[in-house]
Amino acid sequence: MSSLEETVRTVLGEGFRDLHARLRDQVRGLDSGTLNWRPLPQANSVAVLVTHTLGSELEMIRSVRGITGHRDREAEFKAEADAARLLEMIDAADSEMNELLAGLTSADMTDERPRGDRPPQVGIHWLVTNYGHAREHLAQIQLTKQLYDFRT
Repeated sequence: MSSLEETVRTVLGEGFRDLHARLRDQVRGLDSGTLNWRPLPQANSVAVLVTHTLGSELEMIRSVRGITGHRDREAEFKAEADAARLLEMIDAADSEMNELLAGLTSADMTDERPRGDRPPQVGIHWLVTNYGHAREHLAQIQLTKQLYDFRT
């Protein structure tokens, strides 16, 4: 195992654990009405954004590792959940992410990997872009909560 391989595993693990901690902070203590509220008919609720973020990141790391998994992306955008359920989902994602990252190899990072209907990319591409995608959704969750607090 190379030092770079271990560094990538460590940095990604820390990044996703921090992201999950921030998701917990956004969800904890909120009622179902707040979590499932949509600022516009076509916008996403906090519950949808958390569900989608976790689904996306786990599907991504499985793809990079070459592990087949099942994801119902369309259902993520219809999700409704209370805080307890979302916190359970975040905890489960944390655990699975840790396991998947522990087995990440240099080949997983440097070999091209397919992901859904997108053209294959090297694994590190999927890892970095997905982490960015997740952080964008964290910001979207924060904005949705602000809109909820100031709705008329």
